Amino acid sequence: MIRWLIGLVLNALVLLLISVLFDGFSLSGFGAAVIASLILTVLNWTVKPILTVLTLPITVLTLGLFLFVISAVTLLLTQWVMGSSFVIDSFGIALIAAVIIAIFQALLINPIKRS
Repeated sequence: MIRWLIGLVLNALVLLLISVLFDGFSLSGFGAAVIASLILTVLNWTVKPILTVLTLPITVLTLGLFLFVISAVTLLLTQWVMGSSFVIDSFGIALIAAVIIAIFQALLINPIKRS
């Protein structure tokens, strides 16, 4: 449970970092980042597997790169759920953010959760 909470806070910090780096990606504060991280986690557990199965042929054809598109869609869904406290201006920004989140997940968050 503690590792999950640490991962949630680290995801929130990554979201805040992205909001600092890109003008088209904004959060109203740390609380909004934590809520966005929680919603994103729930969407990744529920919606992302369904989208992955439905888009399996294109995911295979793109050698898995389409998974970044699915991650961008889950980010946009998170933004839709949160309303004005979390704003992503375009799909391109969401795609870049999905790549950055995936890098941080692979290098920082997943090793902490496993240890």
